[in-house]
Amino acid sequence: MICYLDNSATTRPTEAVADAMRQCMLEGFYNPSALYAPAVDSEKRLTACREAIARELHADPARVVFTSGGTEADNLAIFGSMSMQRGGRVLYTAGEHPAVAAPCESLKGTFDVQQIPYDAAGVVRLDVLEELLTPDTRLICVMQVNNESGAVMPLCEIAQLRDRLCPQAMLHVDGVQGFMRLPVDMRALGIDSYALSGHKIHGPKGIGALVMGPRMRVAARMLGGGQEKALRSGTENTPGIAGLLAAIEAYPRDNNMRAVKLHLYERLREIAGENFRVNGPDPASDIAAPHILNCSLVPVRSETMLYALEGDRVYVANGSACSSRKQRLSPVLSAMNVPRRQAESAIRFSICPYTTMEQVDFAADCIARHYEMLKRYERR
Repeated sequence: MICYLDNSATTRPTEAVADAMRQCMLEGFYNPSALYAPAVDSEKRLTACREAIARELHADPARVVFTSGGTEADNLAIFGSMSMQRGGRVLYTAGEHPAVAAPCESLKGTFDVQQIPYDAAGVVRLDVLEELLTPDTRLICVMQVNNESGAVMPLCEIAQLRDRLCPQAMLHVDGVQGFMRLPVDMRALGIDSYALSGHKIHGPKGIGALVMGPRMRVAARMLGGGQEKALRSGTENTPGIAGLLAAIEAYPRDNNMRAVKLHLYERLREIAGENFRVNGPDPASDIAAPHILNCSLVPVRSETMLYALEGDRVYVANGSACSSRKQRLSPVLSAMNVPRRQAESAIRFSICPYTTMEQVDFAADCIARHYEMLKRYERR
């Protein structure tokens, strides 16, 4: 059995996605900017995908810009909007993905860039945010769901603080880990931009989107033929867009991810006993995403357990896939003030709608076997 529990890194495309992409590449390969009938059909596929995204987010389909993924969408929102501003404050949360943190940090010198800290559960501290929001705040960046801890951010409360203290500030949400897994209403919340990625929802890699509210204005970061309303030039990735549309349409909205995650949580707690720690919110709480569980089985170091599990074809992570090869403690866990020894044992399990109880039981059995042996060799 292959037990893949790293779905926050990427997901396996469904058969419907692969079929849609194959059909588009072999039969619907026409350039959507051309004027003849088959090309117009390609353009209709783009329109259908914009409409599907907009329905999920309660947004305007005309304000959906296709990108190469979540990273480009975040960069377009941050650099594209701030290039129209001169000075002021930019805020981002302490555990943001590098796709948000790095662009924000690069604005230092031109803008007053500040981090919003987390509490011990990995959730934004609203009391500190309230102090940081000033009349000259230009941009607030926050992820919908933290990719490592699974903490769900209080978007409603953040938007309310923005509306009261600095209503002109743009609110950008990195929704890569939340899209299709948790509902969000951009219109009701007053979210000004939202980034998403196809390969996190069983779609293809290389496709994503930036969805903008009516107030958001961005300058293009890529110039050329003027595609995507001149905001993202270059011939559209029609196979990727076809795959993204198929992924949205096929995504199982009624699923038991939370039940499967909680079952895994109980198994792991039994295995490690008093040495078990959760790195994030209470897994059963509303502020915990249904698909991510980050925990430590002290004293076994995470990379040791990962290598042991790989031999069983059980695949998990010790942090974000974008930084897992870097030999340093997770910035997310550091922002949560997780003790070093506990952070060194942290493992992220991330499931999907297709993950079964049988798979997580198999993973837990393998972990139990390895843990009994490895805990004897604690590094001092």
